[in-house]
Amino acid sequence: MLLTMRDDEKLGRITLAQVAHEAGVSVSTVSKVLNGRQDVAAPTRVRVERLLDEHAYRRTTSASREAPLIELVFHELESVWALELIRGVEKAAKAGGASVVLTESGTRQAPGPEWIEGVLQRRPRGVVLVFSALPAEVKQRLRSRSIPFVIIDPAGDPEPDVPSVGSANWNGGLVATRHLVQLGHRRIGIITGPDDMLCSLARLDGYRSALSMAGVPVDPDLVRYGDFHVEGGRERALELLDLRDPPTAIFAGSDLQALGVVEAARLRDLRVPADLSVVGYDDVPLAQWVSPALTTVHQPLRQMAEEAVQMLVRLRLQEPVTTRLELATSLVVRESTAVPGG
Repeated sequence: MLLTMRDDEKLGRITLAQVAHEAGVSVSTVSKVLNGRQDVAAPTRVRVERLLDEHAYRRTTSASREAPLIELVFHELESVWALELIRGVEKAAKAGGASVVLTESGTRQAPGPEWIEGVLQRRPRGVVLVFSALPAEVKQRLRSRSIPFVIIDPAGDPEPDVPSVGSANWNGGLVATRHLVQLGHRRIGIITGPDDMLCSLARLDGYRSALSMAGVPVDPDLVRYGDFHVEGGRERALELLDLRDPPTAIFAGSDLQALGVVEAARLRDLRVPADLSVVGYDDVPLAQWVSPALTTVHQPLRQMAEEAVQMLVRLRLQEPVTTRLELATSLVVRESTAVPGG
């Protein structure tokens, strides 16, 4: 049952009339903002949403107004790890009696501005976003409608006020490189991700730490930044393999890049792992079926997605949540690594 304004006043809560008075608009305008109507001038909408957020206004909605949906938002759906996240969200959503809406929007940093209008109209139970950050306006508008949100964050480190689920990227880089060192490799190349993504830098730091611990100097010539895709992995690997003193092993920052490394080795008439050891990252299902089966760092993508949905449930119930949940990574040794010259 909806609380009346008089009920709100008794409980010490901000009312729509009070918000309207502070914003200098009518109650109906505030109601339009809450309902996601687009017939409100942008400056007015921003002013009302800021006040709703400042006063922590939470609208009590009936079950009939809230759609039994979890919205999952990517900047890029055509990736093998996206499918793993989708499966994890679907499993957790189904257990809670909800369906999943998939949306593709924006860049790898944040969703596009057009997305927010649609989600406010759909009124899902919550939103899971696969991005590094959220613009302040997006956070404010979601919170003003009491739509909880969580970032699944294989890409970086979101702001402290954004609930997120990630994984231990530094440790992933460490265990991958340590494995190659323990096999006897000393010329170890790395193709991490884009240089503006914190996960790329964290995996690179793990690589450097493993070499440092083993007393192996870090050669800047062996460090490359990729794009997490097959083509980028192939091109960066060809650069490494064409060095005067090429690596005997390459750690790739994604399984797709690792496949590109394997293709580059083929183009240079090198055998994996006899002539070149290769380690990937993510442990997507494809990794165990390629030939040779790929040694890789397991990133628990499905578990990350399930945890994100469970975090949404707790946020909807206004239960306390851990703002940042970081799941462990681990090495899966298969057939693409061996001792040098082995």
